[in-house]
Amino acid sequence: MASRRNFLRNLAAAGGGASFLGLTSPAFAKEAEKQYKRWSQLHPGQAMTDDDFWGWVKESFTVSSSLLNLNNGGVSPQPKVVQDAHIRFYQFCNEAPSYYMWQILDQGREPLRAKLADLAGCLPDEIAINRNSTEGLNSVIFGLNLKPGDEVVLTRQDYPNMINAWKQREKRDGVKLVWLNLQVPIEKEDEIVSQFVSAFTPRTKIVHVTHIINWCGQLLPVKKIAAEAHKRGIEVICDAAHSFAHIDYKIPYLECDYFATSLHKWLCAPFGSGMLYIKKEKIKNVWALLSNNEPDGQDIRKFESLGTRSFASEMAIGNAVDFHNIIGSKRKEERLRYLKDYWVNQVKDMPKVSFNQPRNPSLSCAIANIAIRGMKPQEVSAELFNKHRIHAVAIDWENIHGVRVTPHVYTSTKDLDRLVTAIRELAA
Repeated sequence: MASRRNFLRNLAAAGGGASFLGLTSPAFAKEAEKQYKRWSQLHPGQAMTDDDFWGWVKESFTVSSSLLNLNNGGVSPQPKVVQDAHIRFYQFCNEAPSYYMWQILDQGREPLRAKLADLAGCLPDEIAINRNSTEGLNSVIFGLNLKPGDEVVLTRQDYPNMINAWKQREKRDGVKLVWLNLQVPIEKEDEIVSQFVSAFTPRTKIVHVTHIINWCGQLLPVKKIAAEAHKRGIEVICDAAHSFAHIDYKIPYLECDYFATSLHKWLCAPFGSGMLYIKKEKIKNVWALLSNNEPDGQDIRKFESLGTRSFASEMAIGNAVDFHNIIGSKRKEERLRYLKDYWVNQVKDMPKVSFNQPRNPSLSCAIANIAIRGMKPQEVSAELFNKHRIHAVAIDWENIHGVRVTPHVYTSTKDLDRLVTAIRELAA
C-alpha cells in the first residue's frame, strides 16, 4: 500500500513529466545513466559498432532467443522497462478504474504531450496522442474540407488503409485521385520530386506523401516535395508511420501541414499508440473524426475524443521516449543503417539476388527488400521461417515483389550472420 501511495503521489506531483524510467524502474534508470555516460563520449563511428552498448540494448528486450524477428517494420517489441511500466500502470488502474484512470493517470497526458513535442521539435498544441498512423491520417483525410473535382495526388505504393480512405472520399464526395506509380528503387531525390510535380494541376489541393514506403524502405524527400507543393498552394500530408524515431529529423523540417505516425513501430512504445501532428494554424480547417463539442475548433485535443482508452498504454509511451533518448535519434539512425548494410553487402553480389530499396544511403535506412530469382516472395519467407526460424514478411504489392527484412536496435550482427547464411543457401 505504501509503495502504491508513493507511486501515485510521485506521478500526480510530476504530472507524468518526470523521468518515466526513474519513476517506474530505478535500477534500470541507474544502469541506463551509466551506459549513456560512456556511450555519449564515443565518436559516432565507434558508437555505431560498439558491441558492449548494443549488447546492453539487446538485453533490455525480452525477444525470443530462438525465433529471429526481422519484421520490426510491422510492429516492434517494447523494451522490458516499457512493458513493466505498462503492466504497473494497468494494475493501478484496476484497483479503482474510474478514479485512477481519470483523476490520476489522465493528469499525465499534458506532460506526455510536451515530451512527445520535444522529441518531434514542435509545439505541444500541435500534437494529438492517439492509437496509430491510420487513425491520425484518417482524421485528416476525412476531416479536410474538399469538394467535388478537387484533386489529390498520391501513389500506388502508399499504405492500403490510406489508399482506401482516399477512395472512400472519392466515392462519397467526388474528389479526384491522381495516381503516381513509382518505379522503385529510385536513387535520386530530384527524380522523385519531378514525378510529384508533374502530377500537380491548378485543381490539386492535397499531396499525400509516404515518408518511408513500408513495402521496400524507399525514403521520399518530403521537404522538397512540400516546397514545390506550397509554391502552388497545395497542402501536404505526410504518412510517417515508418520514419519517426527511425531516422533523425524534427517534424517542422519536413514542412508538411499534416503528419501522423505509429509509436509502436520505431519508438518501441506500447502496441496501439500513435501521434498526430497538425500545424497550429491548420487545426481549425480539419473536422474532428469522432464527436466533439467543437469539431471545427482550434484545439488539437478535439482529435482525442476517443471515449475510454488504455491510460496505462498511453502513459508508458513516456518510458519509450526515455529509452529512445538514451540511444539518441542520430545514433539510432546510424546503427539501423549499419545493420541493413551489414547483411545486404554480404549477399548483394550473388547472381540470383536483387534488392528493391535504394543503394543511396540518404534514401533508405533499416528496411531492405530482397528478391531471389526463381522463387516467389512467399516461398522465400516460408523457407526462412521453416528452415532457419527467421521471421520476415513476403511483399507482393503493385511493382514491389520480395521479402522485407527489418532489423531493430536489439538486432545483433550475429543475428544477421544467421540471415546471411540462410540467404546464401537459398540463392546458391
